[in-house]
Amino acid sequence: MSKKEGEGCVRGRKQDNAQTARMGDPSSDAGSSAVLSAFKTFQLELDSKHDKYERLVKLSRDITIESKRTIFLLHRVTSVPNVEEVLVESEAKLEAVRLKIRLIAEELRGEDLFQFHRAFTPGIQEYVEAVSFQHFIRNRSLITLEEVNSRLVFCREEPPNTKDAAAGQQGAPGGALSFQVSPTDYLLGVADLTGELMRMCISSVGNGDMDTPFQLGQFLREIHDGFAYIGNTGPYEVSKKLHTLRQSLAKVEDACYALRVRGSEIPRHMLADVFCSRAAVLDPDDAVA
Repeated sequence: MSKKEGEGCVRGRKQDNAQTARMGDPSSDAGSSAVLSAFKTFQLELDSKHDKYERLVKLSRDITIESKRTIFLLHRVTSVPNVEEVLVESEAKLEAVRLKIRLIAEELRGEDLFQFHRAFTPGIQEYVEAVSFQHFIRNRSLITLEEVNSRLVFCREEPPNTKDAAAGQQGAPGGALSFQVSPTDYLLGVADLTGELMRMCISSVGNGDMDTPFQLGQFLREIHDGFAYIGNTGPYEVSKKLHTLRQSLAKVEDACYALRVRGSEIPRHMLADVFCSRAAVLDPDDAVA
């Protein structure tokens, strides 16, 4: 046997012995099991967060659907004799929406709100739009963020223990469960409200109501001025909504102009058709702008 072959055999035996020693070393097994245990914990934590995220997305979709149904119901106020009946029915629908928001609050108990914000923000924005639309029909004013949040305080069915009270949402009196709408979601919901007010304006004209369009025009101008003060300093989504807000304001002002200048020339039953056709003409120009 040559010298090189002998050195190769010795080197191979050393490697086999080192591998055997590592396999039999209890400290090596303990280190490996600790790493596996840590990654198993990470896996369970990530799976739990993903499942919670999907549940929040589903709740947000349900809130969006029910809020849209409430908005469709509220649009009937321009054509029914008893407005209060529509408002009472809409309040019942909004109460069902709040029960789903309560489920979101329970899911977020003890969690970082902003980790899951993208999962439920579409539903919350739609809820703000619906509740602000109802508030405007009833009071002819804009609901505040504090009023929105005051309706999202829920009483616990069982007295909370110390651990639950520490993990609950802040700002809930007496340990009650609450959900706080963020200022960004509130602003985005109000921006979407302007589109519904524009539709309400056209419907009012079609039903012979000549006063509501001017009230809506003044109200929309006040909202536009408020958003103009924010400008580009606010969230990015708010600046994107500002273009849609201006479109809605332009259509309402166009309707008010036609009522004031040409109202005596056009029969009342044809006014809505005229405004709809003029709004369709305005859309391509607004899109280019």
